[in-house]
Amino acid sequence: MEDISFVLSAPVDNLCDYTFNFYYLNQKLDPGTQIPYQAEGSYTYRDLVEALKKGADVHIKGDVGERLAFGMGSDLKHLGGTGRPETAGRLFVDGNVGAEAGMGMVAGVLYVSGTLKEPLGNIIELGSDEDSYRKFRSITDILCNGPGEDTLVINSLDEDENILTLSDDILRGTIGARMDCRGTVIVEGDVSNGTGLLMRRGTVYVRGNAGMNTGSRLAGGTVVVSGRVDEFAGAYMRSGNLVINEAKGYVGAKMTGGAIYSKKKVTPSPPAAPGKKSSENTKMLRRVLGAGRLEAMLYNKYEVGSKKDNFVKVHMRDGSVVMRKIDNKIQEDF
Repeated sequence: MEDISFVLSAPVDNLCDYTFNFYYLNQKLDPGTQIPYQAEGSYTYRDLVEALKKGADVHIKGDVGERLAFGMGSDLKHLGGTGRPETAGRLFVDGNVGAEAGMGMVAGVLYVSGTLKEPLGNIIELGSDEDSYRKFRSITDILCNGPGEDTLVINSLDEDENILTLSDDILRGTIGARMDCRGTVIVEGDVSNGTGLLMRRGTVYVRGNAGMNTGSRLAGGTVVVSGRVDEFAGAYMRSGNLVINEAKGYVGAKMTGGAIYSKKKVTPSPPAAPGKKSSENTKMLRRVLGAGRLEAMLYNKYEVGSKKDNFVKVHMRDGSVVMRKIDNKIQEDF
């Protein structure tokens, strides 16, 4: 496929969004919808994604809105794909970029001539090989495929141990998205939403606080947060470990596997429920926390609870109380 180049007269959100799951004026857009504010060209949202999927370059002249390159490089399951990373082309923006660029991004290269509004997504800046542009690749790509000839800006990578340390004080979300390799990310500060999204292997350490959906859809590996996590931590977890200090709101909503460990007691959302730590769990906590046995024992475990029959108290006329089993099918119908 040939390269694409067009001009925008005003910023547009969700460009090069691989998920096609976006809205405009409260209406879900069809991927075949023509991108608005094109001063030149008549490209659709799908045209840009298909070009990147085939390794082509996409050049956008003008400022762009939020969520640029969302999920770029992902062969998404809900669109019939494998759910794994795939190769992607290069995306150039001659202008400024709105918040959450590169959320869930796993492959490809982003070049920007202007500024990027925080929070960023799963991307870090590298020394650029294109004049007048800043260069960004995904954290997942750097750890799982190596930096190649690229050098990091401000942050550091221990290639022998495959440990990436983020110390640039930039707020990011979806760090480690879809990572499926032996690698470690250490964030010296706070993070935004979705840390560890769909991560299968590896470890992410957050030395500060984390936003919403931390460990959401975690499919393996470990996410460790030294501070507090916001709402919906561990939602839809499938496997792996989420280790936190405390949580705002409920944790573990609709999780199907894995475990959540919290130093302070939290409120689980069904099917998550308090569980019992094993000796292996304690060893894992000691290892990821660098803590002693007593410290590890302070953590509470939450996992998918066993399905038990539900009963309700029924007060009889004679003053007695009877526990009556609830019909689960009827309960679900309501």
